[in-house]
Amino acid sequence: MEERKTVFDYLAQVLVVFGFSMLVMNLFCLMFGNAAQGFSAMFALGSGGVPVGIAFQFLCISTLIVGLRFVFFTDMWIKKMAVWLRTICMLAAIVCVIASFIILFDWFPVDMWQPWAMFFCCFGLSFLGSGLVMLLKEKAENKKMEEALRRLQEK
Repeated sequence: MEERKTVFDYLAQVLVVFGFSMLVMNLFCLMFGNAAQGFSAMFALGSGGVPVGIAFQFLCISTLIVGLRFVFFTDMWIKKMAVWLRTICMLAAIVCVIASFIILFDWFPVDMWQPWAMFFCCFGLSFLGSGLVMLLKEKAENKKMEEALRRLQEK
């Protein structure tokens, strides 16, 4: 039985998503910031970091991502849907949210294919990385549960 989550659990998830995205963005600023400074609002400070306005936009996106995760991965609204289909729907919704922010806040020129290709490449790598972390976490939790069950059976 899954424990009930509190608002603080969701806030913690928002801050984890936000922290990871800011880490990645600041690394990109260090690597590409000066070259992209005049090209993208996200790199307006060059290698100096992420502008405050963009950081707050990322915080908003982080909140929306955690909200989408809640919608797609709890049984509150969607009761009968396969996990793989929930994952695909959630990823599509996240891409739509981020694309809306890209267009709305002019993060990069939307009429060029290169920034979109980089966005999808970075998004895919982030998804694969987080998927791998979740898989390793699940394996570790399963191993702990098997060990606890084995100890319980020995008693």
